[in-house]
Amino acid sequence: MSAEVTRLSLSEAEALVLAALQASGCSPENAAPTARALVAAEADGQSGHGLSRVPPYALHARVGKVNGFARPRLEQVAAAALRVDAAHGFAYPAIDLALGALVPLARQAGVALATVGASHHFGQAGAHAERLAGQGLVALVFGNTPKAMAFWGGRRPALGTNPIAFAAPLPGADAPLVIDLALSVAARGKIVAAQKAGRPIPAGWAVDRDGQSTTDPDAALAGALSPIGGPKGAALALMVEILAAALTGSSFGWEASSMFDAQGGPPDMGHVFLAIDPGPLSGGAFPGRMADLLAALAEEPDARLPGSRRLEARMRAARDGIQVPSVLAEEIRLLAGGRP
Repeated sequence: MSAEVTRLSLSEAEALVLAALQASGCSPENAAPTARALVAAEADGQSGHGLSRVPPYALHARVGKVNGFARPRLEQVAAAALRVDAAHGFAYPAIDLALGALVPLARQAGVALATVGASHHFGQAGAHAERLAGQGLVALVFGNTPKAMAFWGGRRPALGTNPIAFAAPLPGADAPLVIDLALSVAARGKIVAAQKAGRPIPAGWAVDRDGQSTTDPDAALAGALSPIGGPKGAALALMVEILAAALTGSSFGWEASSMFDAQGGPPDMGHVFLAIDPGPLSGGAFPGRMADLLAALAEEPDARLPGSRRLEARMRAARDGIQVPSVLAEEIRLLAGGRP
């Protein structure tokens, strides 16, 4: 398979993805935030949540597995709790609606929660947490995904990779601290991206149907992903499954359809966003305590905050654009109607 790459500016990439989604049956109101999120993930070096998602997203819109014309609906269900019905549309418009209402509610109540149900792939969990931290809030984000890992001790994929993200503002910094991790050793999207690019995956990421470790992305996608930390990672994945599926009234991972093919109905995923106003809860001490944390980190010359590589990739992409496999770039151009 060709290893050639195509370079695109961020604006070129966003226009191309937008055109591909609209040509596949999405309203501008759904296509625009989705295109922004996918290009932002690619710019952050998260190709598994980036442009490799465009073909399956477009396919889902064409066959009705996602409603490209959905209008998410928000309801305040308690004093500091919001619920958004994504109406089986793309996650990003629903998340925009949820976070827009969550920020003022968290400032008013000190702590506020939003759930999104009947949703789709929500991309970089950390990107959503970062948005909240950019507004001065501490954030926790959870989301479930279609089955990828087995229950601990089980054999069949049942739990999703179920990402967890945390973000907090940093005094005097240009960007918040963001911690973003899938509970598998690697996110399934990274294996799909490797498959698209014709690359092997590292050993330890996944097992094949027979439970044997594999570096073949095709065999990995037919098998199961490995949890981080063995039974501890599997337990965390179960926790997220309860928060993201049971709490939102959405599908569990083993009930959900795949994000990568046309089979089945809508994936019906759930997401949870917790926002905390650190000022009142810390008695005003939070900025100073975070400054002390940064000072302690600075005493270790080789230590670095989580997310540093993501910010470096973002800066390079803003300056130089992004590189995507040429095969993928051509596929997206064809979806966009042969757009140059």
